Amino acid sequence: MLISNWIKIGLLVVTASLHLFANATVLPEERADVLYHEYDGDGIKISGPSVLVRKNFLDKISVSANHYVDTITSASIDVRSFGSPYEEERTQQSIGVDLLNEKSIISFSYTNSSENDYEANTYYFGISQDFFGSMTNVSLGFAIGDDEIRATGNEELAEKMDRQNYRLSISQILTKKLIMGINIETVTEEGYLQNPYRKSRFIVGGSTQFRDEVYPRTKTSDAVSIRLKYHLPYRAAVHTEFRYYSDSWDIDARNIEFGYTHPLEEYPLSFEVKYRFYSQNEAEFFYDSIIGDQSPTEFHGRDKELSEYESTTYGVGVRWDFLPDGWGFLERASVSLNYDLIEFTYESFRDATQSDAGDGGDYVVGKEPFFEFDANVIRFFFTAVY
Repeated sequence: MLISNWIKIGLLVVTASLHLFANATVLPEERADVLYHEYDGDGIKISGPSVLVRKNFLDKISVSANHYVDTITSASIDVRSFGSPYEEERTQQSIGVDLLNEKSIISFSYTNSSENDYEANTYYFGISQDFFGSMTNVSLGFAIGDDEIRATGNEELAEKMDRQNYRLSISQILTKKLIMGINIETVTEEGYLQNPYRKSRFIVGGSTQFRDEVYPRTKTSDAVSIRLKYHLPYRAAVHTEFRYYSDSWDIDARNIEFGYTHPLEEYPLSFEVKYRFYSQNEAEFFYDSIIGDQSPTEFHGRDKELSEYESTTYGVGVRWDFLPDGWGFLERASVSLNYDLIEFTYESFRDATQSDAGDGGDYVVGKEPFFEFDANVIRFFFTAVY
């Protein structure tokens, strides 16, 4: 698409300009981070820890390693409609290297994500450069994904999915108190893009049948976001972000976010609140239900994430810098706790469990109320800089 072409052109321009506008550039801080997260919504519970460690060598090389575990218990609307609850675990490891080359930073990383029916490998290359007295930073990234998809109970299924990701980010200091960031991203995917367990709903003769979905085998998506952060006179800060997304499946989405961070003068504490609103239209081949024995189009799917829906997020957080002046080999350390309430409202996906042909409900098949649910997200974060 057009955006991906601009990213490729930008990569050539920035690479050629690295030595023309060089300014002071430093490696990321040496640090250790520990995260525990929990998501609970729509009968799905996801929780687990993540540990990241970063170490620098010779003032030129920074090496990072991350271990991340998700424990998933699912009784989602899809499972309640036609399947059985299940549990699984996903383990992810990644390693990255940042190289300080004169005045630029070149980054490489490899990530492996593994679960019982999905294996994903991602290879990343990026370059970052400051310009004009460090007032402007430009970063470009390229990633290749190589995924293998299987299905429990179906030994014949062994599919591949290839992904390419192009990213261009620009950070600009506009004034002493105002910073702007622009991010442009293009993702191309090819291969098996559907969920082997999810089903489309057919209504034949007044009864419900669930059949395998059929997705296109290619997808291209573009996203553009703009973020502004303004520092207030009393050390607080406000931020806002707008993001627009479009893909070749005819989904257009947009979200807007507002946030406020307030530190306390007398204590090493800071508080944060945020609000985020997201909306999208449905994919061209999304059908909540198909009337008759045949699909009206070649492709069909009933994933609620492909339907028309909105979500609203309300978030609060607190951070405690309990070692602001350091201790021993530690320069500083902090802990933070964040909570988000996310409200999902679907406008073209119905709750099939409430039909009289589904689970003893009171509604006619295909005329059930539209689905909605709330999700709770908790994140506990510890970080130490050394």
